[in-house]
Amino acid sequence: MSVNTDPFLVLVDDIGALRRQIENLQRTSLDRDEAEHLNATIAQSLDNMAQTGKRLEQRLEGQLQLATAKTHRDAIEAAQGAARAAIRESHAELLQTAKSLSQAAGEARREAWRWFGGFWVWLASIGAAGALIGALAVFWLQGRADAKAFGQHPRIYCLTAGGAFADQRDGSRYCIFMVSPPTQPAGE
Repeated sequence: MSVNTDPFLVLVDDIGALRRQIENLQRTSLDRDEAEHLNATIAQSLDNMAQTGKRLEQRLEGQLQLATAKTHRDAIEAAQGAARAAIRESHAELLQTAKSLSQAAGEARREAWRWFGGFWVWLASIGAAGALIGALAVFWLQGRADAKAFGQHPRIYCLTAGGAFADQRDGSRYCIFMVSPPTQPAGE
């Protein structure tokens, strides 16, 4: 368009361009049915997207719960493993400590035996041997002493020794011990 052109021609050209644009818009614009169909399709797509969002949210929540449970289980297993390892380690330390304490007690016992216990053990052994010899002597002599006392005082010891008194024809009495009981004839 030049500067010397007629304004009427410019107006005709502009109206023609506007008409072409309106025709183009008419060709690309929708009629009422197409617009309703497009609106329904868009609404359906939006509903599907909302449902998909809900399903996605539920699935994500399920996956999150599963991951949380797995993490919880893994944490429990890790804690149990750590506890087992700590128990094993403390048990080994306790055994080592008990072993060293046992060795120290043995050394202390040997040292005490050297410095103090040897004399007292020797003295206790002599005392025990003396007591044993004394008990055997008393046991051996007791029988002789009892027999002598029985012979001197039979009236006192007869019944307690398991004997019985028997009378003689002259009126004297003596102590009798049954060595074997009398046998009774069969059938009486």
